[in-house]
Amino acid sequence: MIEQEAPTEGRRTGAHIAAVIEDRIIAVVGRLLHRTAGWVPRIDAYTCFGTPRRVRVLGRVLLGPRRIGSGPPRPVQRGFRSFLTLPEPGHRVVVTVGDTVVETVSDRAGYIDVEVDVPPEAPLHPGWQGATLRTATGAEARAGLLVIGDDVRLGVVSDIDDTAMITAVPQLLVAAWNMLWVRAAARRAVRGMPALYGRIAAAHPDAPFVYLSSGAWNTARTLRRFLARHGFPPGPLLLTDFGPTDTGWFRSGRVHKTTSLRRLMATFPRIRWVLIGDDGQADPEIYAAAAKTHPEQVVAIGIRTLTRTERVIATAGAAKDDAPTNRPTRPTSPPRPDVPTVVGRDGDDLAAGLESVPHLLAP
Repeated sequence: MIEQEAPTEGRRTGAHIAAVIEDRIIAVVGRLLHRTAGWVPRIDAYTCFGTPRRVRVLGRVLLGPRRIGSGPPRPVQRGFRSFLTLPEPGHRVVVTVGDTVVETVSDRAGYIDVEVDVPPEAPLHPGWQGATLRTATGAEARAGLLVIGDDVRLGVVSDIDDTAMITAVPQLLVAAWNMLWVRAAARRAVRGMPALYGRIAAAHPDAPFVYLSSGAWNTARTLRRFLARHGFPPGPLLLTDFGPTDTGWFRSGRVHKTTSLRRLMATFPRIRWVLIGDDGQADPEIYAAAAKTHPEQVVAIGIRTLTRTERVIATAGAAKDDAPTNRPTRPTSPPRPDVPTVVGRDGDDLAAGLESVPHLLAP
């Protein structure tokens, strides 16, 4: 068994006061709920992905009532149930991928994010595999693991909010309603988006779809159900966590997306990505910057243009660095002459524009 070093966050100094207060509240409330209400550690396993030789395993250790921690999840539930938990920091977790076993520790928010190296003499087979996460108290979860072969040359990175799913993030009141009360079955897909993604998947059966959003990890289960219900290709989610960090009161969605894209391109240097988002927040600028930095790894950019009302809702309450700096709904210029940028009101419009990209929507 390989033991990973404990996250440095647990030993950090000079952290933002909000993060220090949050850590202390979690510690006190966690002990109280464990002793008086019988809350127990459980683990949420998120979809994992990687190469045949190295995979990224994602999950979260949480404290929750026994009725949440045991038994199969309800097929449809309101979003607020996903928040009836408490992070369990510093909890040891054993990760198993094939015959490789790694031990790691959850960070200050309970998250597990570890890269597992597979023996070179026994690489993983491309396609869907599995990983197991087991806590020190015996709770266990099985995660889907997408192994992306070395011969794959095309992939899709997609935003979710207002790109795949009609929503209203980050307007605070509407976002809270969507996350905490609206059932997964009641959420609506943006017209034409499932069909567009289906065409790309049909033309490129091995293409990975990565759903990159500034939404909270607490909504991962609801988002997976939404994507499956509306026929979107399955794929890993890359979400973030609300609340304070070591440097500020809230996490930056722009930084999350930028660093996630950079890491994806470093992990899969041979893949060229189709980047799809919307102009309600900073997607056009983030994707343009990625195309300028990694022009050989971006095949096209697709931007859904929100209506005036959608745009006002989407930008109200956004963090300053997450709001778009361009007010026009259409980019004033492409990120690079050789990276086509297509804009449209929905998936049908984007599909029409992407027809001009060679071999994207047809083999």
